[in-house]
Amino acid sequence: MTDLEYLEAILASQTLEEDSEELKTLQAHHDDVVALLRANMKEAKPSIRYSGSYSKGTMIKNSYDLDIACYVPHDNEAAGETLAEIHATVKEILDKNYTVHVKTTALRLEVDGVDYHIDVVPGRFIDEDEGDVYLHRTDGAKKRLKTNLDVHVEHIGGSGVRPAIRLMKLWRDLNGLAELKTFVLELAVVELLKEMKDETLTDQLKHVLTQFRDAVDDLVVEDPANPTGNDLSPILDAARPRMKTIATATLETVDDQGWQGVFGDIPASEEERESVRDEAIKSAAPNKPWRA
Repeated sequence: MTDLEYLEAILASQTLEEDSEELKTLQAHHDDVVALLRANMKEAKPSIRYSGSYSKGTMIKNSYDLDIACYVPHDNEAAGETLAEIHATVKEILDKNYTVHVKTTALRLEVDGVDYHIDVVPGRFIDEDEGDVYLHRTDGAKKRLKTNLDVHVEHIGGSGVRPAIRLMKLWRDLNGLAELKTFVLELAVVELLKEMKDETLTDQLKHVLTQFRDAVDDLVVEDPANPTGNDLSPILDAARPRMKTIATATLETVDDQGWQGVFGDIPASEEERESVRDEAIKSAAPNKPWRA
């Protein structure tokens, strides 16, 4: 198996197929959340849609979430006059059925201690074009954040380097680099590979890791929907030291052991797992006792 075939197999193992139990469960929870919001926000007339890695096509099985954008029209105050009031209204509705954990701009859902892998992001469209949106921030000096879901989907989902993004997300997770937030990592990979879209996946990964090792202090990323108003440098700065250290170790591992030393064995398919279970059941079946 070539390096490229191996990496493609790892990617396949990290894909949540449409008929997978994980994704079907996630979508069922999504439908329940959307139904709850629509039933309680009829007068607010919210636009509710997928966002995050699902909409950008960068989801991986190792760590997946389903973001739900819930944006009200710019001139509708049924859910509240301010962003903080809209945020509080959406949280109050979700509190009816879920335990809600408040994040910077999102509301994370849990039921009976079980994480639903769903974040609801309330906001208000800036104007009638319903592109740019303001989100309420619950921490920091700035109390609102301007963004645009469509711009993010186009910039990252349409980057032409989604396979590399997905593998770098897996690399981050396997190395415990939690301080490198998903959005910043996605933007970094897109930036570093903007002139390498036609290169092999192997070469793309090596280039990103080499830049993390040799030039991480020079790396700059910008929110394409709000380059001057959403400063991502503190997130990147917090991650730079370990990005360099882990990238250095990873490239040494690739030289010594190949990519399998980085990502491990290719997980067995569901069919292979079922075959192993069937064989185990057969081998464990009791023998008939001897008769006199």
